[in-house]
Amino acid sequence: MTVHIRLLNENDPVIISKAFQEQGWGRLPEQYTHYLAEQQNGDRVTLVAELNGEFAGYVNVLWHSKYPSFREQGIPEINDFNVLIKFQRQGIGSRLMDRAEEVISERTDVAGIGVGVFTDYGKAQVLYAHRGYIPDGHGVHRHDHYIQPGEETIMDDDVVLYLTKKLRGIQ
Repeated sequence: MTVHIRLLNENDPVIISKAFQEQGWGRLPEQYTHYLAEQQNGDRVTLVAELNGEFAGYVNVLWHSKYPSFREQGIPEINDFNVLIKFQRQGIGSRLMDRAEEVISERTDVAGIGVGVFTDYGKAQVLYAHRGYIPDGHGVHRHDHYIQPGEETIMDDDVVLYLTKKLRGIQ
């Protein structure tokens, strides 16, 4: 089993979109074309994992997070982390996370990540905890604000708990 991690390139948008559509996740090539443009502008790094030459997953590093606390503190955000279902539980996600943390550690000593709060995100919640990520202390966030006690909200993919991890330091 050979896992290769590399930067997103111009051939990837169609390949990635097709792979996710085949497993029932609607992802359009334009999403990845946008990622490529932002990578070329220096706003993000998109890391792609291949297993034996086949696309297996990807993760982004956003240098300027949209999450207010990370943005204010200059904490890069690990974002949109996905491994195809058929490649999960094979260490590919851990390899992607290792590389994303390495990329971040070249600039700063703290990484941030957001995770959904309901059961669909259970595997990710456990992975992040095992990797040393802890809640940032601001509670749950949705769209443009923190959810307040007694507030009603729709529990969907936009309800996120943000976590941080102290990295070993700038390499």
